Amino acid sequence: MPITTTYLFIASMDVEPDKEALFNEVYDTEHVPNLLKVPGVLSVTRLSAEPLTMSMGGQERSVAAEGEPRYTAFYEIESPEVLVSREWAEAVESGRWPEQVRPYTRNRRHVLRKVMAPGT
Repeated sequence: MPITTTYLFIASMDVEPDKEALFNEVYDTEHVPNLLKVPGVLSVTRLSAEPLTMSMGGQERSVAAEGEPRYTAFYEIESPEVLVSREWAEAVESGRWPEQVRPYTRNRRHVLRKVMAPGT
């Protein structure tokens, strides 16, 4: 997935186990489509954490990402202003997300990253 813009907004969270199916259904069918309609949102990619074993220092090691949320979404956005736009504010409060999903999320993390061009 090549990043094609200058800013990446990252939203990560866990969800109560008994709400996981609803979380994924609403995220995929409502939340992401609503946010993709916001001017300046170019793409959304969802990810889930997986167990990690890698070669490091000549040995295979399991790496525990303790405390890290299970679910993450990468939003490619044109500028930080997208996140405070009227359209963004309306999109994050639309559909079933605010009432039926958000209350059951925890360990939420929101980060904005600026993509660095080579040599910067």
